[in-house]
Amino acid sequence: MYAEVIVDIAHTAVDRRFTYRIPEGLSVFVGHHVFVPFGLGDHLKEGFVVALKNTADYPDVKDIQRIIEPYPVLLPEQIALAEWMKESYHCLFVDALRLMIPAQLRGMRVKEKKVRTVKLAEGVDLADAYEALKKAPMQKRVLELVAKVGAEASLPDLNAFYPNCTASVNALIKRGYLVEQSETVFRRPDKLRLHTPPYALTEAQTAAADAIRSAMEEGKGDVLLLHGVTGSGKTEVYLKAIEDCLRAGRQAIVLVPEISLTPQTVGRFTDRFGDRIAVLHSRLSPGERFDEWRRIRLGLADIVIGARSAVFAPVDKLGLIIIDEEHESSYQSESQPRYLTGEIAARRVKTAGGALVLGSATPSLMSYSRALSGKYRLLKLPDRVAGRPLPAVEVVNMRDELLMGNNSIFSDKLAERLSECLGSGQQAMLFINRRGYATFVSCRSCGYVLKCDNCDISMTYHKTESRTRCHYCGAVKPLPKECPNCKKPFIKQFGIGTEQVEEAVHKLFPAVKTLRMDTDTMQTKGSYEKLLSAFHRGEAQVLIGTQMIAKGHDFPNVTLVGVVAADTTLNLPDYRAPERTFQLLTQVAGRAGRDNLPGRVVLQTYEPNHPIVRFAKAQDYESFYHYEIMERKKLLYPPFSLFLRVVFADRDETAAQRGCLEYAKALEAELRHSLGKEGSQDLLLLVAAEAPVARISGFTRYQILVKLLRTKRLKDAVSTAATFHDAHKDVCADVRFEINPPEMF
Repeated sequence: MYAEVIVDIAHTAVDRRFTYRIPEGLSVFVGHHVFVPFGLGDHLKEGFVVALKNTADYPDVKDIQRIIEPYPVLLPEQIALAEWMKESYHCLFVDALRLMIPAQLRGMRVKEKKVRTVKLAEGVDLADAYEALKKAPMQKRVLELVAKVGAEASLPDLNAFYPNCTASVNALIKRGYLVEQSETVFRRPDKLRLHTPPYALTEAQTAAADAIRSAMEEGKGDVLLLHGVTGSGKTEVYLKAIEDCLRAGRQAIVLVPEISLTPQTVGRFTDRFGDRIAVLHSRLSPGERFDEWRRIRLGLADIVIGARSAVFAPVDKLGLIIIDEEHESSYQSESQPRYLTGEIAARRVKTAGGALVLGSATPSLMSYSRALSGKYRLLKLPDRVAGRPLPAVEVVNMRDELLMGNNSIFSDKLAERLSECLGSGQQAMLFINRRGYATFVSCRSCGYVLKCDNCDISMTYHKTESRTRCHYCGAVKPLPKECPNCKKPFIKQFGIGTEQVEEAVHKLFPAVKTLRMDTDTMQTKGSYEKLLSAFHRGEAQVLIGTQMIAKGHDFPNVTLVGVVAADTTLNLPDYRAPERTFQLLTQVAGRAGRDNLPGRVVLQTYEPNHPIVRFAKAQDYESFYHYEIMERKKLLYPPFSLFLRVVFADRDETAAQRGCLEYAKALEAELRHSLGKEGSQDLLLLVAAEAPVARISGFTRYQILVKLLRTKRLKDAVSTAATFHDAHKDVCADVRFEINPPEMF
């Protein structure tokens, strides 16, 4: 027998199948992780068996040296998925395969954890043993404890009872009273357990759950969009759908967009399903991630919860995938392969004969458009559970506040609502989508703005660190005492960040305890769980944060949400800025009044009459959708077109510019030839220019932006562009090809 092996080397020259002979006596299956001799020196390299066959295509075939794990690490379905990804995302086969396994499994950087255990040796007369151990009291106590346990006892447990008793254990083994063994244990991440007993589903929830169950039973790979207002009980529908999935003997994957949402989701699901849950996300230790993956692969977990990468979990009886907050941009990978999680999930359920549920209070325009066209099945939850009203939203015009002499962060209305909320013993959340203390540092004399030396970005002032920091490359600088340009001492911090909002709360309410949730405070392992648990227990009255707090969280005592600056994302140079602003404002507003107490939202803005602000105030998704889809249609933006972006980065600015311009000229000719005379109008835009953020980490950046009309010729045009890229990506140090890029700058 022979095996086709993908060698674990990420290079286009070796991104193909190599044939190896399976030595007699070695059992090799598709999906095995193996060592194979490779290259002129026959150096041992890791590889993945992707197929078996009876004959070799050429003579002098080398032998597989050995298998690394005793079981296949890849399912046949995962190998087929990786092949599809190679064609769809124009990536290396091995890059796609690497997504399917824990990174530390490669290179054997993580192994199973074994714990030393002991038990009573057979035939031991305990009375005689105790007599013999009169002069060794610690040994006697350890033997008594093991005898009392009546089963295997681990050394860590024995040391917990009797510290530093390992020497006594070794002596008992030598005397023949104890027998040593070892036990393989799973390293498990800590889990919250939120006690939320199931309640009778509403009519709309029941209809949604029934539709999902029917889709699973039909097994056609249907995609269902669950559109429910904030607080409408989407999670309870997910739980019911998973119950139906497990009852049918199948498994489920649940994806959340932020790691900060994982503890709460896991807590609710653990309370309902117990130890049948495995968790996969980047904040786990290598050992925890490996063991959770291994539990899934060995069939010891039926439900997988995690962030984007959990879509590749090795479940072999997949019946259901749920993508919560499906509109979030974090579901698009920013590194190669640049996959879309929703596309991967749809492919998996189609192959497995399951169903995919996309859930959101603010679905992406693309998903809602597909639902209205019938490509997806639309399920609606129009009301909050238990008849609870949506929070009342008050919009404050900050220009009026300024005219009235209020220069503070908080409008009079927000300060008043905060006082009422905190005085009633309730909790509040304050949202500002900027971390740090001030967003930039400038000279009031000459206008100089302090910028990063490596990036074309202003430095953010962090008061807690007493220095400025670049949020792109992480570089830090001290806050200058005088202007580096004009040497005058008129340096001042401008703009608002989470640190400054927290400081302002303490000035207004000195006795109030606050918590801050942003990238700066969430650096350590377990920080999400600790902060969210503390706020849930009422240890702080105000939670201040960035978009980490804007979605998914459910705190019963939160009755007030304050949006400190609603305009932050509205005017970004991205066609999706209105959509993302509406989603963010609606989601954060939805954190208020989720229990029996009514909720209020104060939305501070300099553009109170902007249509997006009006729609967010009314939490009117339907009107927003029809308004924004018409705006997109006028300008032929997605979903009526598709963007391609090619980014060129080099430390040598001339090399980046030259590579970009030469590539653009040749690409345009290739695309026009591919589209032909009939499709000449399909190429709406092809522009080569300096990237909006011109420098990052010392690399100068240029970009080509291509806009293609969505017609029957689109697929061939994208394929042409991708093939062209594969042949021309060495024009400068770093060239990235993006389809529907998650960011435009």
